[in-house]
Amino acid sequence: MTTPGLPYDTTEATSDHGLGLHHVQLAIPPGSEDECRRFYVDVLGMTELRKPPVLAARGGLWVRADRLEIHLGVEQDFRPARKAHPGILVKDLDGLAKRLEDHGVEITWDDNFPGHRRFYAFDNLGNRLEFLSPQD
Repeated sequence: MTTPGLPYDTTEATSDHGLGLHHVQLAIPPGSEDECRRFYVDVLGMTELRKPPVLAARGGLWVRADRLEIHLGVEQDFRPARKAHPGILVKDLDGLAKRLEDHGVEITWDDNFPGHRRFYAFDNLGNRLEFLSPQD
């Protein structure tokens, strides 16, 4: 028997473990770090982090801005995540949408998430990204 889920706006979804999110990892193909820097650093305005030496040897790129950290990890048999995606909270959603469009990134608005405004975009390699902001 399946139990119904809690309403989306519940505040009761807690655990005894204090769970939180440290980072999201997306896959990239070998040798695409410079191309990814142009998107994540130059377009999104994130800051590159220096990876620990043992992990830097694997390639990839780590970036951070505000409360968001993304690890871009090299995957030999890379396929972009077209459905799976991080949901990235944004304070100035319209400003980010304009910045992305000014850099030639196509965005798709979607009003199907109750209580939020959101749009989707794809990074330079085709990984899906969701940007959203709670409605006032």
